[in-house]
Amino acid sequence: MITGMTGFGSAQFAVGKIKGVIEVKSVNHRYLDIAFYLPSGFGAVENKIREMLAKDVARGRVTISVRITDKPNQEVSFNENLIEEYLHHAKNIEKKFKLSNNLMLADLIRMPGVVDVKEVFVEAQEMWPSVEKGLVVALKSLKVMRQREGKSLVKDMGDKLKRMSQKLKAIQKRHDLLLKEYKKNSKPEEFASYQNSIDVNEEIARFNHYIEEMTALLKVSVPVGKKMDFIAQEMQREANTLGSKLQDEMVSNAVISLKSKIEKIREQANNVE
Repeated sequence: MITGMTGFGSAQFAVGKIKGVIEVKSVNHRYLDIAFYLPSGFGAVENKIREMLAKDVARGRVTISVRITDKPNQEVSFNENLIEEYLHHAKNIEKKFKLSNNLMLADLIRMPGVVDVKEVFVEAQEMWPSVEKGLVVALKSLKVMRQREGKSLVKDMGDKLKRMSQKLKAIQKRHDLLLKEYKKNSKPEEFASYQNSIDVNEEIARFNHYIEEMTALLKVSVPVGKKMDFIAQEMQREANTLGSKLQDEMVSNAVISLKSKIEKIREQANNVE
């Protein structure tokens, strides 16, 4: 079954104290157009994300956002070996010079090298395994939503194609009736000329073929949006010819109805991957 182009998927990821969220959005577009919004330093994994997306999405404007929502600003550690050295030397000085040892924790923290404060940086390669798992979940949700849109499009377009087929039958019936009535009041040579001028059998046959082609496309699971648009253009051409050959009020109304449905199908084809 065909797939739509509108969808959304999201997932969370975490590595240690670093947490983030992935969001994937897609809307209609003639080609595959991807926009990335990634944290600083994530350019190295952009191609990996693109490759993952291309496996499930062939057409549409897709926005991929990876945001870090929570991380420690700094990591604080204590150099315990150095603290032991300070305490060891403090005791020796206390004994050697017979001093009172008033060394407090606050004094130790202020000593050079005891406290080590490091800024926390998000490393893309380190985060990638977790981001990749989250991306799989987000893309799956996106795909499901696009498939649901596809089902809706199939129902709507299928109904319009059936109504178009009914209109063509009505035009064919009207064509045959016009010939029958004209034949009663015309000479053989006049009738032959009239019959040739309003012959729409070829146009109706082609139109019915396009309806069958479009109906078949609704059942496939590969990208067909561009092909649908092309077929709709050909339908429009046949409808114009039908209207010009059969100058009749009933046929004109039927052709107007056909053109209206063709235009709506073209609009829907813009939503098909």
